Amino acid sequence: MKWDDLGTDACPVARGLSVIGDRWTMLVLRDCFLGIRRFEQMQDRLGITRHVLADRLRKLETAGVLRRDQYQDRPPRFEYRLTDRGKALYPVLVSLIAWADENVPAPDTTAITLLSRETGEPIQPILTDARTGKRITHRDVTARRNLRPS
Repeated sequence: MKWDDLGTDACPVARGLSVIGDRWTMLVLRDCFLGIRRFEQMQDRLGITRHVLADRLRKLETAGVLRRDQYQDRPPRFEYRLTDRGKALYPVLVSLIAWADENVPAPDTTAITLLSRETGEPIQPILTDARTGKRITHRDVTARRNLRPS
């Protein structure tokens, strides 16, 4: 399977990776969720080259994850804002943060702590089934490969 073909693959993991499947893209999304919207701010925070950042932003915009809003005319300058499709990636990012804190701990202290807006207390994310409210783990679920109609 070629990288460029992932977006049309039957596998949802492959299709998802076609949009968010590299480190820079996930870091750009992290910054967007933290309220960073402008190209220069992203570049400074990430230490990424202009070319790579422009490429990732363009791909996220094409995929409908981000939209560009012009905030200045001369010269034209844009902010990058999460769309509903982009906001729907929040659980993926939260799951990655929780996984990394547990399995790849930072040497000193973690850079991000997830807090409840209501109480200000740290949260511990878990994956649950919306229908039953039960926790989902690898032991509770099986994945069935759907056969394509002939």
